[in-house]
Amino acid sequence: MAAAGATTPETCVAAFFDLDNTVVRGASLFYFARGLHARGFFSRRELRGFARRALHFAVRGEVHGHLLEVRELALAFVAGHTTDEIRAIGEEVYEEHMGAKVRPGVRLLADRHLREGAPVWLVTAAPVELADVVARRLGLTGALGTVAESVGGTYTGRLVGEPLHGPAKAEAVRALAAAAGWDLARCAAYSDSTNDLPLLSMVGRPVVVNPDRALRRHAARRGWEVREFRQWQHAARWTVRAGTAGAVGVAALALLGVARRPA
Repeated sequence: MAAAGATTPETCVAAFFDLDNTVVRGASLFYFARGLHARGFFSRRELRGFARRALHFAVRGEVHGHLLEVRELALAFVAGHTTDEIRAIGEEVYEEHMGAKVRPGVRLLADRHLREGAPVWLVTAAPVELADVVARRLGLTGALGTVAESVGGTYTGRLVGEPLHGPAKAEAVRALAAAAGWDLARCAAYSDSTNDLPLLSMVGRPVVVNPDRALRRHAARRGWEVREFRQWQHAARWTVRAGTAGAVGVAALALLGVARRPA
């Protein structure tokens, strides 16, 4: 269902896609955490914490507090490591975990825009190093993501500016569109989360993908287009409701496919 007078795919001059729970199932930071754990960046106990948050994210959608907590942990873990090392791990994480989590239906939407000559940008709160890998692997035009500070090619454990989340994500897209000369009224944006309402509300064609409950209600009120690709979601939600806290931890580890190994 599209709003009356909304921009059609054929007239879009650019399209912007959220990453987590939109282009890929789950949260890219958690896949990245799994990759860091496998390379000795932190313990199995710490990974379990990431996994529990991953299951919560996959079933209930993006929770800002959880993402901020994980972001701070991720910054601490990469501090002192080189940018080349982390970018190489990003490539490996895509191969090992993320490539298989790309939603085919969403990729078709992005490919359609590209075939029609519209640039397609990935815009995410995830680290820009990881966003760059995903965008390149999918043949997208480019990526905007959260930038970790580095000095002399080594991460400091601090951010450059704000995390690309909520209003900050919308402002980054606005700046990109202004620099490229794109009319946002002729652009499309795709996201699963109410946190991206600032972005969705400023384009001519907002599309909600795998929306959380609040975003689905908002989309219905505004007549926005809704795309649903979560055939597995109901089973995952049942697992959370039926289990104890311990069972949730086990289910999260199963969801992420964490190998059984000593810490």
